[in-house]
Amino acid sequence: MGKRMRLILVVSGILLIGGFSIAQEETVVPDLSKITNEDYWGIYNRVVSPKEINEKPALYLNGQKGDGFVWLKDFEFNKGIIEADIKGKNVQGNSFVGIAFHGVDDTTFDAVYFRPFNFLSEDSVRRGHSVQYISHPDYTWYKLRREHPQKYESTVNPVPDPDSFFHAKIIVEKPKISVFVNDAKEPSLVVNELSGRTGWVGLWVGNYSDGTFSNLKIIRKGE
Repeated sequence: MGKRMRLILVVSGILLIGGFSIAQEETVVPDLSKITNEDYWGIYNRVVSPKEINEKPALYLNGQKGDGFVWLKDFEFNKGIIEADIKGKNVQGNSFVGIAFHGVDDTTFDAVYFRPFNFLSEDSVRRGHSVQYISHPDYTWYKLRREHPQKYESTVNPVPDPDSFFHAKIIVEKPKISVFVNDAKEPSLVVNELSGRTGWVGLWVGNYSDGTFSNLKIIRKGE
């Protein structure tokens, strides 16, 4: 097994009908314990610390000013499914945690992220800001909320514990993006993407936010 395969488990499948390939699917399970290997991972504006949660590799990103993320280098994602267990905290305005994808550089990427401090809010407006889609640099959360209120953010159902891990599944179908939380049968958020890009996948935290991630899995789907 080669060096890359020790860092990332890849399982591929191709559906054949009449000898012709009509679909391709690749499951990628990155090893978060190898996050400091710069051959495979990039780190932007955060200090990262590998951890172990329930005997599985996890990753902690510290909190500091500005967005921060880690991303898979030389990894092109167009459409498919991205899943991870995510943990923020119930501190107002200080916990923005999620997944970035279709990334080009440290300012150009799409992301789906969560505001755990809004999960249990008694204010219905704040609850409606629990999960957010953005597409930087052109479509920030502020621009989307101002110009398209309630279209690119929503409540989360069922409501997770804001101080515990929750499971996020992001289905990217080009152009539709659907976001599921925990064992929900219905999505908490459905939007059409705003960039049309392809690009890397990463773990993302927002301004002054820290976060912990585990069980990252990416399913890339072909045409």
